Amino acid sequence: MKLPRPGAIDCDVHLAPPDVRGLLPYMSPYWRDQIVNRYIDRSGFQLMSYPARAPQNARADWRDEKGRAGADLERIQRELLDRFELSLAIGHVMHGAVALFNEDMAAEFCKAVNAWVAAERLDKEPRLRASILVHAQNPALAVAEIERCAADKRFVSVLLPVMGDAPLGRRIYWPIYEAAEKAGLAITVHAGSTYRHAPTAVGWTSYQIEDYVLQSSAFENLIVAFLAEGVFQKFPALKLVCMEPGAAWMPTLLWRTAKAWRGMRAETPWLDRSPAEIVRERVRLTLQPFDMPRDPRIVQRLLEQIACDDMLLFSTDYPHWRFEGDDALPDGLPEALVERIIHDNPLATYPRLAGSLQTTSAERETA
Repeated sequence: MKLPRPGAIDCDVHLAPPDVRGLLPYMSPYWRDQIVNRYIDRSGFQLMSYPARAPQNARADWRDEKGRAGADLERIQRELLDRFELSLAIGHVMHGAVALFNEDMAAEFCKAVNAWVAAERLDKEPRLRASILVHAQNPALAVAEIERCAADKRFVSVLLPVMGDAPLGRRIYWPIYEAAEKAGLAITVHAGSTYRHAPTAVGWTSYQIEDYVLQSSAFENLIVAFLAEGVFQKFPALKLVCMEPGAAWMPTLLWRTAKAWRGMRAETPWLDRSPAEIVRERVRLTLQPFDMPRDPRIVQRLLEQIACDDMLLFSTDYPHWRFEGDDALPDGLPEALVERIIHDNPLATYPRLAGSLQTTSAERETA
């Protein structure tokens, strides 16, 4: 299904950062010297578990002549913003900095990436917004970066990988959520890992398909951790956005957590109502990849089981290969729900976007 009208808000766009040398101008003199003298500027620092030229990594028509995708602003404007007539798009940079063991170096890389995004993407394209990249393993440094970037209202969320050193519900990470809530930022958790731990409970996998399929179980772990540890109760204004998780698993998770809670609720007294209700109120899923058959009847059944018109957020996952042509929406979505997915739900999830829309419209009128 194609977008029914102009003005959609794309909640998942991948901005490919420059190589390490391209980030040097955004680093402090000390770290520029360290990076060059230690030959780190010759590293790629890409965070991925599959080859850069793997088909799913980017659509063929969204790659340049060198095979890159998401690295050229003019192509992003032409292939995404103009083609889909978007009002806004939220860009995210999944960078290898989040997997570094050197916390100071990781924080410097995150700062450089965020500064590059602001200067080279947000300053040059008024329809783009972005998430703040942080190194979660040092919450103090992550909070400092959130507070630094929060002054720029074009940053609308804080970006984390779904698999790291520990479940993201643990209290060591709560300062990050406190800073995000205070600044009106959502917590955006993207498929991926720092790869310090195996993605399964019994060890490392052998093939890419294992890693890819298991990402959805990582999001289930994330949501259950946020529930059980009390994150949603501690931070009542915080929204949790799950990016690229699929959706087919959500009805089962809602049912199982609600059922288990009834028998074990004494252990977590802060859960004052069914976990299913809390998830429907606080958790959001980006639309692509939509892991359901094309049959509209099956799609409708999934929506009935999720029972929440607020949960889905429109996304193209540009430049990843999730759909052909302009068919960014699955068939079988009711017209009223489409309007919520492409516009209303993103605005409700990211409080800073409302002001962004007004600013963008004013800038276009002035131009």
